[in-house]
Amino acid sequence: MPDPSPTKPIVWTIASSDSGGGAGIQADLHTFSALECHGCSVITAVTAQNSCQVIGYEAVSPALLCAQLNCLLEDMPPQAIKIGLIPEPELLQLLADWLRQHKAAYQFTVIADPVLSSSSGYDFISQSSLSIWRRQLMPLLDLITPNLPELALLSGLPQASEQQQADQLLAAGAKSVLIKGGHSDIRQFVCDTLRTAARPDIILSHNRLPTQNNHGTGCVLSSAIAASAAHNYTLIDSVIIARAYLQQALSLSYTTGKGAGCLQHNSWPENPLYFPHLSEPLQARQEAQAFAAMVSPIGLYPVVDSVQWLLSLLPCQPDVIQLRLKQGDAKDIEQQIKQAINLSRDYGLRLFINDHWELAIKHGAYGVHLGQEDLLQADLAAIASAGLRLGISTHSYTELLIARQLKPSYIALGHVFATQTKQMPSKPQGLTKLKRYAALCRDIPTVAIGGIGLQQIKDVAACGVDGIAVVSAITAQHKPQQAYNDLLQQWSSYHAYNS
Repeated sequence: MPDPSPTKPIVWTIASSDSGGGAGIQADLHTFSALECHGCSVITAVTAQNSCQVIGYEAVSPALLCAQLNCLLEDMPPQAIKIGLIPEPELLQLLADWLRQHKAAYQFTVIADPVLSSSSGYDFISQSSLSIWRRQLMPLLDLITPNLPELALLSGLPQASEQQQADQLLAAGAKSVLIKGGHSDIRQFVCDTLRTAARPDIILSHNRLPTQNNHGTGCVLSSAIAASAAHNYTLIDSVIIARAYLQQALSLSYTTGKGAGCLQHNSWPENPLYFPHLSEPLQARQEAQAFAAMVSPIGLYPVVDSVQWLLSLLPCQPDVIQLRLKQGDAKDIEQQIKQAINLSRDYGLRLFINDHWELAIKHGAYGVHLGQEDLLQADLAAIASAGLRLGISTHSYTELLIARQLKPSYIALGHVFATQTKQMPSKPQGLTKLKRYAALCRDIPTVAIGGIGLQQIKDVAACGVDGIAVVSAITAQHKPQQAYNDLLQQWSSYHAYNS
């Protein structure tokens, strides 16, 4: 029986039509398609515009707007909704009422790009509309993406700081605010700030591209966030993906008429040059020098929890192993680490010590592997100065970008499949996400980890990673040495066939 047809996440855009084709509904649908979603459109108005100006619009009737919403919901409910230009307060109120009625039941994510005026100066906002945005819509939004003029207008605090203005929107009920910095006076960089009540601000910075072909940037950014959220990425990851997609589209933009040209919609972003630099507490505290390289490929990478397991695998002549000690007092742990490092020298083994970086430095290990939480406590400069390699665990685009900025020796991508080895804070990433993460790291070795066994090796290897880390695929097997050899043979045969 053939496999069922693949499905795509459904994303709606509730916005106006741009007769020039660069913004509005047209840009949203291009973005959804490029990011592998099925886009549906709810038209709120038809505009008459070209690359230079907007000369007018005609809104749809409330009855037609309601009919579009209900017709789609009956058959094609969305994973995410992007809200764009809604020029009439009556339509805004209708949408707020509709969202309030259906959002909790259908659990879709709502991203709003508050288009209050056109870049050519056409004004779409009224005091009635502002009141509905502030009082009715704001509590229904998972994210709102205002530029600086829109932020000042929506907050009603034109003289306040951007952070205070964003806090006003949060106080009105929005779960998060992405402050877009394109209108700032900084010429070299564009800095967007993601502000929520739950965590410190994240600043995403990009080089400002020297192009006038920037029509529809706000539409594309917000629709890319919605599309990424529909793929079950976290909000922070969705913003990162969208910002990379926008930078890619801007770098490939093209001229249309006499005014601002259009963005080039392409595909899922993979080039590291398109991704933002993240300002996080870790980066503010320390920027490590580049760590020593791995020199040779990683390949099969067992992770064991005792020296006894290390000894049992030595007859298989492994090339690289990680020792992850979680039990025992300080003296016992140091003794095991010292013994393991001495064994690694005798057998030419590249041994990574999980977490215990000070002991790894003291006894001269080949490398250290750290999780995201451990990065905040570790002295990365000391690890690099000692000549140790560094591996970092990641589980998202956010963590991946943080890891890349630290220039480690390799990055672990996980967890790919469900695993019983340790309690995980996130859901399994799966092969599609693994492939996207690996594509972003073509310039640095990557290791896939989490629930990988003999049957999954070829599919994981096809995602483009440089190694596979395994735990229970060896340690939970009746014949561990045979399991190791079988895994190695499967990995090697895949690369021999595809070389």
